[in-house]
Order: sequence, then structure tokens, then C-alpha cells
Amino acid sequence: MEPVIQVKGLGKAYGAHVVLKDISTEISRSEVVVVIGPSGSGKSTFLRCLNLLEEPNKGDILFEGKSLMDKSTKITEIRAEMGMVFQSFNLFPHMKVIDNIMIAPIRVRGWAPDKARAKGMELLAKVGLAEKADAYPASLSGGQSQRVAIARALAMEPKVMLFDEPTSALDPEMVGEVLGVMKELAAEGMTMVIVTHEMGFAREVGDRVLFMEGGVVVEEGVPKQLFERPSHERTKSFLSKVL
Repeated sequence: MEPVIQVKGLGKAYGAHVVLKDISTEISRSEVVVVIGPSGSGKSTFLRCLNLLEEPNKGDILFEGKSLMDKSTKITEIRAEMGMVFQSFNLFPHMKVIDNIMIAPIRVRGWAPDKARAKGMELLAKVGLAEKADAYPASLSGGQSQRVAIARALAMEPKVMLFDEPTSALDPEMVGEVLGVMKELAAEGMTMVIVTHEMGFAREVGDRVLFMEGGVVVEEGVPKQLFERPSHERTKSFLSKVL
């Protein structure tokens, strides 16, 4: 079965500062790939390259066999298939929660408002926030805001979900409610790439873990192997500090 995403020799630099060096990996359908590593290792840049929010300097990224680097590729169409959830929630403050969720399916997918609203209410129920449909973002907690952001990304019915440290801006007691939604998505077979500092979550939910350092994938493997028997000294050193 062809991978959903193929990364081939990916490189990214800002002038003389090299952030990513020759990264190659594949992400299969329904696979949950978790990316861990110290701050500044290139994790978020790697994630943002997958939908060209950051443009690589070299290499290629293929989504369902189509090169994102090909000038003929309509990148807006590719992005519509990759939902993205950031550290900051990026909700429109002047719009109600339900309107935040409806706007992209209406504008990008061309859905009728009734269809978009029905889908939005279904997703709010899924993330446990149906009663907040007519609330404004300012009235939500951080955990609630992030769950709305996940519902908003899911409203486009994407084939892949990208999460960039989705719990790092949350108070500790709010982390669990967001991770709970993500665990449910994993159980339903959503293809996900997740950059996170939550090692327990990575171990429990990931099908494969990538450990990054200095812009390269130092080691990758299934969680049990990577967390319990890492083969690289740098991986051992990192895990000894965070576990």
C-alpha cells in the first residue's frame, strides 16, 4: 500500500542556519507517527514542511503520490486534506465557536451552511463541547479552545492531521482533555503526525516514534523499542532526562 506521505531527502535552511538535514521517511494510512526531541531540533519545522507552511530548500514531499514541490501542484488543495493544529489555538475571536468551525468547509469545500453547521455540531459533540456552539472564544479555557481547534481542523474531513505541540500552551490539568480527543482519533484510524513533549502519550498512542536532534532523525522505531531499548546514545541521554 502506497504511503500517504513520502519525505525524500528533505532539507531546510535559513541562510547559513541549517534546520533540517536530509530527512527521509514515510507515513502510512492510519499510522500515528510521533516526533520527539529537544527544543531546536527541527521538529516543528519538519511538521510545517509537510504542508509547505515552510518551504524546503531541497528534497521532495509527496502526498498520495503527488509532489508538493511540483509547480503544477495546487498546494491549497493539498492543505485542505491535511488538518493542522498549532500550539496557539488561532480561533477567530469575533466569531462564535460554531462559526469558527463552519467557515472553512463553506469557503474551501463549498458546502452549504446547513451541512457545515450539522457537521460542526457533530464535531463539537465529539470533542465534548456541544454546549459551547454559540459561545465566543474568549469565554473558553485553553483546553476547550484547543478542542475547538481540533474540531475546526476535522470539519474539512482531512486525510491527515498534523499536530504541532498541541498541549504545550495548556495548564497541566487541561492537557488530558486534549490528549483524550487525540487518542480517540487514533483509535478511529486517523493518520496523524504529532510533535509533542508528552512522552506517556507518545508511548501509548504512537505506532512509530521519530527522535530528532540537530535537524536529523537520529533514531526511529516502535514506542516500546525506542523508549525501553534505544540504540543511539543521544536518544538514551534525551530519554533519561524526560522520563
